Amino acid sequence: QVQLVESGGGLVQTGGSLRLSCAASSFSLRDYAVGWFRQAPGKEREGVSCISATDGSTYYSDSVKGRFTISRDNTKHTVDLLMNDLNPEDTAVYYCASRYGMTFFTCPKAGYEYDYWGQGTQVTVSS
Repeated sequence: QVQLVESGGGLVQTGGSLRLSCAASSFSLRDYAVGWFRQAPGKEREGVSCISATDGSTYYSDSVKGRFTISRDNTKHTVDLLMNDLNPEDTAVYYCASRYGMTFFTCPKAGYEYDYWGQGTQVTVSS
């Protein structure tokens, strides 16, 4: 059973930063496309960012472009999401998801395209 675990969430003030990490319990994410999604109370799940397994290409939603950076840490075997200049609209539960990614280039942007999900980590930005 594949398990993903997110870490790094917490409470931060407006303008602050957080780094989220996504790790797999029993394998390296090196060959997997990884996406980050978020869901705020009363809102639909939103795709925030993703990174390809084959060529390292990335995607960011318009709401986070220029503030968030997704990257792979091959030493820790994680996919990290560095979030800068946070504002209250970023408050949500953040989830990572993965899918074996060596058969395509562009990372999937829709949640249904992923096979494995973590339990989520809460990010709260105070004003």
